[in-house]
Amino acid sequence: MRPFLFFALLFWCVSVGAQPPIHDPVLIKEKNKFYLFSTGMGVAVLSSTDLRHWTKEPPIFDHPPQWALDAVPGFRGHIWAPDISFHNGNYYLYYAVSAFGRNTSCIGVAVNRTLDAADPAFHWEDKGKLIQSVPGRDMWNAIDPNLILDSVSTPWLAFGSFWEGIKLVRLNPDLVNVAQPEEWHTIARRPRDFSTPDTSAGTAAVEAPFIFRHEGYYYLFVSYDYCCRAEKSTYKVVVGRSADVRGPYLDRAGVALLQGGGSLVLQGDGVRWYAAGHNAVYRADGIDYFVCHGYDVTAKGQSRLILTQLKWADGWPVITP
Repeated sequence: MRPFLFFALLFWCVSVGAQPPIHDPVLIKEKNKFYLFSTGMGVAVLSSTDLRHWTKEPPIFDHPPQWALDAVPGFRGHIWAPDISFHNGNYYLYYAVSAFGRNTSCIGVAVNRTLDAADPAFHWEDKGKLIQSVPGRDMWNAIDPNLILDSVSTPWLAFGSFWEGIKLVRLNPDLVNVAQPEEWHTIARRPRDFSTPDTSAGTAAVEAPFIFRHEGYYYLFVSYDYCCRAEKSTYKVVVGRSADVRGPYLDRAGVALLQGGGSLVLQGDGVRWYAAGHNAVYRADGIDYFVCHGYDVTAKGQSRLILTQLKWADGWPVITP
């Protein structure tokens, strides 16, 4: 596919008065309303009935979880990269707390019966810490969680950023504890300069995993290169696929994501977007939606929502005009 096709997007930017910034969005629908969860104080939440006009909803947390304050020095309630899905009659929201640029990080999980804040049953119950990474001990980073249930309903959590790449760990059926005995896999990585101290993120820029099942394959989307630098951002989304949730994930050319492979899905063009990344995919009413954030050229590199339909061609995801 020619590069310009990646950016002839059908996108809707958030319209709550002025278009607000957004980072790390994930989408879900309950009844006739869509909800966007994203990085922010207490986890930011927006809702919409038409995917064009968005209303601000209450955050998940009105005060930081005490366990997170204890685990991450300097944490003040800015929660990263939520992941939302519905299982067993409940919504499960995984989230990350971290020190920037370090793997002093944790993934927690909260549960609710409904997303409608007006419903009497609405209440987020925090289940606390699920996974923690420690500098100097772990060559992985406990951020950017994504839950996937495999073909036999075994739950797995993908997560990770920089260091030795993207990890996958098996969870208990309760979805709030790591299964025993523990089963861990590395499913994507990029070359790391091993002269880099273990406590540093280094230059192996891969993060934001999202696994989506489609016609017998698991598709692993990850973001390469650098976010959060406005017009200097170089973020891009790549993908590989596997018949097994544990991998190996291969790109179109047969190169494993474990060897730094990945087929391009979306990147900046320098005209509308400097860069784009940290995506999620959600299927509703027979439509596959692709959401991510992009660094907007027309707004001095501000991070904004990109929301488009995801199509499939020859067994691979594509974004088309």
